Amino acid sequence: MEPGARDATAGKHSITTVKNSKEDKQETLSPSEQTSAMKRLFGFEKEDISSWHRLVCLLNRPTDPASLGIFRFLFGMLMALDITQERGLSHLDYKYLDGAPVCRFPLFNFLKPLPMDWMFFVYFVMFLGAVGIMLGCFYRLACLMFISTYWYVFFLDKTTWNNHSYLYGLIGFQLTLMDANRYWSLDGLRNPRKRNAHVPLWNYTLLRTQIFIVYFIAGVKKLDADWVEGYSMKYLAHHWLFEPFKLILPVELISLMVVHGGGLILDLTAGYLLFFDATRPVAFFFVSYFHCMNSQLFSIGMFSYTMLATSPLFCYPDWPRRFFGRFPEFLQPILPFVSPAPISSSSCVYPKPPSGSGGQQEAHAAPKPTTPSFKHKFRAIFTILYIMEQFFLPYSHFITQVCVQFDLEASVDQRIQRFHPKYLKLCSEDKQSFYGFGMTWGRRWKDHGDMLKQYATCLSENLPQFNISDPEIYFDIWVSINDRFQQRIFDPRVDIVKADWSPFRPNSWLMPLLVDLSPWRTKVEEIEGSLDNQTEVVFIADFPGLYLENYVSEDLGNTSVQVLEGLVNVEIVDEKKNYSLQPGEKMQIPAGGYHKVYTVSEGPSCYMYIYVNTTEAELQKNFTKLSELQEKVRNGTETEPLPPELQPLITGLDDQDSDSSVIDPVVRIFLKRQKRMQEVKKRREASLIERFQRFASKKYYSIRRGFLMTAIALRNLAVGLPPLEQLTREVAYANMKEPETETEASQDERLKDEVGHGEL
Repeated sequence: MEPGARDATAGKHSITTVKNSKEDKQETLSPSEQTSAMKRLFGFEKEDISSWHRLVCLLNRPTDPASLGIFRFLFGMLMALDITQERGLSHLDYKYLDGAPVCRFPLFNFLKPLPMDWMFFVYFVMFLGAVGIMLGCFYRLACLMFISTYWYVFFLDKTTWNNHSYLYGLIGFQLTLMDANRYWSLDGLRNPRKRNAHVPLWNYTLLRTQIFIVYFIAGVKKLDADWVEGYSMKYLAHHWLFEPFKLILPVELISLMVVHGGGLILDLTAGYLLFFDATRPVAFFFVSYFHCMNSQLFSIGMFSYTMLATSPLFCYPDWPRRFFGRFPEFLQPILPFVSPAPISSSSCVYPKPPSGSGGQQEAHAAPKPTTPSFKHKFRAIFTILYIMEQFFLPYSHFITQVCVQFDLEASVDQRIQRFHPKYLKLCSEDKQSFYGFGMTWGRRWKDHGDMLKQYATCLSENLPQFNISDPEIYFDIWVSINDRFQQRIFDPRVDIVKADWSPFRPNSWLMPLLVDLSPWRTKVEEIEGSLDNQTEVVFIADFPGLYLENYVSEDLGNTSVQVLEGLVNVEIVDEKKNYSLQPGEKMQIPAGGYHKVYTVSEGPSCYMYIYVNTTEAELQKNFTKLSELQEKVRNGTETEPLPPELQPLITGLDDQDSDSSVIDPVVRIFLKRQKRMQEVKKRREASLIERFQRFASKKYYSIRRGFLMTAIALRNLAVGLPPLEQLTREVAYANMKEPETETEASQDERLKDEVGHGEL
């Protein structure tokens, strides 16, 4: 769609032009214009975009400030809440502890975090800015306070980047340029010329365009084959939110049709449906349902609620006047303005009054400009350029080719990556090897080439203090993307410290995604479905000339490797023997030792490990016996007395018994596991009121800690550090939590760690 047409389609209620209200239309439009189909659909005539002068007048058309003012209030409130949550104020001291040997990942390497107390001050300024935006108090200053600190924190850590955090910064930038304090603001109380004054149409244009792009580009990105075929988010279909759909559809169709198909259609159509009067109610229903579900499906902070707050922007801009006008009269003093009509503003361009008419000027109103000035033309140019830039950025990866081969960097790509790091290998001057991860905050660095380079550089600068001089650092990181084979994403033969890297050209040590093996996913699902509950399988794909070095634990019995495609050589390190395998052939791998799998074919190889965790299988068998014995004791069918080591099956396990050497270790694990499962069941079966109380309590203690730690930091900056004993007491008071500290998520994770299958 051409830019001019794009502005036109955004007309009446969406992107470019909005009728101020029915009364405004009746005052300024002739009867023929009121009935024009173009006017009814888009809110303007073709003549309004027929010349540059008319387009400038259109973008600066006087518009009711009510809807913009309500959005300003909601956005500021949500950002104030977000600062304590997703921005991390409640755990800021853990992240920016002074003197901690941590590798960080800023956008520019010269960006460094301030000392911890000053970082709390930065967040305090950001919070004041968000509150100022919400209240419309010293609005322009509040916007500058918010966006300057927000973008500083955003650029300081790439590991926390996501789509909606970027969107918050963009909206904050847009609001800085807008007159969003003209309605329901403290600035309006202080300055009568700002109170209830018109805003130019481009204020709505930018916001609506931005939200349209959020939906539409996300939909375009979902046209990717992985999404259309239902691989990207297939696990979501098992969530309890989709239980009603399971009454009529199997889980596979819910994943394909509801999760993937529904998400694709909604994103592609939401922006269009929101701007037409006839389709807007339907769009409101589905968009609201979509965001409410997302708030439960994902940990995305205030994003769902922010998107809900943007939906009314597509309505008539005077909707708050009509909405709040229905409230009782005694509430009117504390509610937004219902009347009078907006007053004139110098930011807008007004139509010339008919000759001979003596229009009256409102009290306190600014003069009505009737011809565009330089500032009006400049704002129109900025609006058009900004819209073009926002449509261009999602496809700008031919400029910044940070990770183009693997296609992980596109900020609006809607994909789910399951990354499984294998190991980090460090080599010193004498080629001594070390394995492990460390010195980082966050985990996303290992999936992106630019952050991997920063991490390697940071390690090379810090390892000499551990007597590792001139280190060579190699990474061997394996991932599985959307149910594909696990594969490498970085060349393990390249020393990343000395490797060449540039954001403006492809990097040879980034390995491409093996998309040619994607058709194997159907076969992989068949193989996984044919296995019993105790047998696990791991699918591997590797590049020619490389090898996988692996260790098989003694807990994994009956481990074998089978080739699916390509040629491999398997070296058993302890036996110093090599075995060649072709597609369809398999061999047993001895437990308790290392082996290497070399890819010797001209193309990539793919193979699978099949194994049984014998220790876990035996543990589950013992759990079953203990459960049966416990049930017999409870119903009286067990007549024999239990030995001392099994007595806790009757009496339970208290804190004093947890470390007792008399109790059988298997019984101890069984009872702890049983207790956790009961707690998880209790939480999941809790009533709506109990769930809300638990949620509110968790948020309260999180916000409480953030504000208390901020107060401590500001006191330290103002009057200096107190004695260590006093500081310890203050921090302990800030760390106080609700009596029940373990969350449902942590309990579920501990259960998975205890009884789940581990990676090979």
